[in-house]
Amino acid sequence: MKRNVKTQKLQNKIKASILKHVQTINNRKTVTSQASSSDNKQFTKYVPVFLGLLLLICIAGCSNPFGSENNAEAEAETAGKFRITATTGMIADAARQVGGEHVYVTGLMGPGVDPHMYKASQGDIRKLDEADLVLYNGLHLEGSMTNIMEKMSRTRDVTAVTASIPTGELRQSEENSSEYDPHIWFDVSLWMQAVEQIRDSMIASDPGHAEDYRINASAYLAELKQLDKEVRQQIASIPKQSRVLITGHDAFGYYGDAYDIEVRGLQGISTASEYGSRDVSELRDMLVERRIQAVFVESSVPARSMEAIIAGAAQQGHTVRIGGELYSDALGEQGSAAGDYIGMIRHNTETIVKALR
Repeated sequence: MKRNVKTQKLQNKIKASILKHVQTINNRKTVTSQASSSDNKQFTKYVPVFLGLLLLICIAGCSNPFGSENNAEAEAETAGKFRITATTGMIADAARQVGGEHVYVTGLMGPGVDPHMYKASQGDIRKLDEADLVLYNGLHLEGSMTNIMEKMSRTRDVTAVTASIPTGELRQSEENSSEYDPHIWFDVSLWMQAVEQIRDSMIASDPGHAEDYRINASAYLAELKQLDKEVRQQIASIPKQSRVLITGHDAFGYYGDAYDIEVRGLQGISTASEYGSRDVSELRDMLVERRIQAVFVESSVPARSMEAIIAGAAQQGHTVRIGGELYSDALGEQGSAAGDYIGMIRHNTETIVKALR
């Protein structure tokens, strides 16, 4: 609402300025009847001014220069709600589950977006600045955005949802012993701890709705507990020797540890890490030697790396197929089966089981 008032004031100022310039010219014309070429020159001089001022009105009013219906609708939708900006789709979904009708959640990274390589836009900075609470994964998942979050946390409510998970429960990065694998959502029990952190942060920032946040979180955590049990049972149905999950990057390490399936990734835990011909040949040789039938592509990682491994195995007389597409660092399209966290985990598990069993 404040933003609309400011915009209206700016528009009024600009319109008043235009009218003032128009009146000036009219006065000049009526002072003398000698409306000569000099008057025309005076008028011509003001044309760029008018055009510039009109452009400012358009910018101030966005798509509708004299009042934006879209802005009014957005203001109405968020009116009285606790505003949360979350980096990833998984975090945004959890915030909506816990917050219910009391929150308006904005997610920065949509379907197919790789958070490791993500760079914040000016629009993202504005969304972060307008939020009552900012939620991010932490453990360097968001790459260059980590510095932005740390700076913002000095003056506003900013929470890393992994902050309360004991380091003893985290997987250490093979590339850097001082860092941890950020893909904690693939162990549902760890993600439950992240949900608890989200709940606690929302209660601290918006205590007026604390009881509803506790009730909503309790119901959601019960669903996640059941999901954890489902995944464990489904993966156990795959023969032990076939329980090998090969993907484009090492995002599924927590999944492997939690549900007893061997996991190999061509790249490291971050897609920012490079892979070379040696990595490709080693994984190809593993496929051939162990007669592994399927590998998996990821929605947020280009498939060409896995296609190269499949081609290499074929040259050695072993056929490998793509077992399906998994969602690793991002959810599916909103409204799809993988459009929320529970749906994404179920989709991945069903795809893995179908291809390997």
